[in-house]
Amino acid sequence: MTYAPKNFQNLLGTPGFSDTLLTTHFGLYEGYVKNTNTLLETLEKYRQEGKSATPEYAELKRRFGWEWNGMRLHEYYFENLSKEKQNKNSALKTNERLTKTFGNFDNWMKDFKASGVMRGIGWVILYCDPHDKKLFNTWVNEHDIGHLAGCTPLFVMDVFEHAYITDYSTKRAEYIDAFFEAINWTEVEKRFRRF
Repeated sequence: MTYAPKNFQNLLGTPGFSDTLLTTHFGLYEGYVKNTNTLLETLEKYRQEGKSATPEYAELKRRFGWEWNGMRLHEYYFENLSKEKQNKNSALKTNERLTKTFGNFDNWMKDFKASGVMRGIGWVILYCDPHDKKLFNTWVNEHDIGHLAGCTPLFVMDVFEHAYITDYSTKRAEYIDAFFEAINWTEVEKRFRRF
C-alpha cells in the first residue's frame, strides 16, 4: 500500500501565510509522504529477502517513525488551517472537557501559545486521552519522540522553523498569532466530537 500526498493548495492565499511559505511547506510534507512509501517498500523487500535481522533493516525501521509522523502531523496541521474567516465563537469555547482541564478556552489558548514560544523546534499538540477523556497541551520535540502513547491529536501547530521563518524570521510569536487567525475551527470541533 502506498500513500498519496493530500492536496492542500486550497490554503494558498491564507492571510498571514505567504504562498511561498505554504508551497515550500507543502513540498516538505510531500517529501515525508514519499519517504514513508519508500521505507515501506524497502522494509517489505528486506523481509521478503530474509534480511530483517540486518543493521540496515533496523535503521530503516527506526527511521520509519520519523517519516510517518512527519507525514501525519503535517496533515493534521494543514487540515486545521483555513484561508476562510472562521467563526471565532467556536463550540470549543464552552467545551466541558476543555473547561474542566484548563478552566476556560482563553486559559487553554494561553497555555497552548506559551508552549509554542518555548525555545526549540517541534510541534505543539492538544491531545485527548481516549481512556479518561483528559486533554493535554504537549510539546513534541521531534516527530518520533515525545508523543503521548494512546492519545489522539485534536489540534496541531508546527513550530519547526520551516513553518514560519520565510514570513516571520525569528518572530515565532507573530507566526503563532497568525496561525490562530487561520484556524479551521470546524475541523478541530469535528476531532473533538470523536471523543
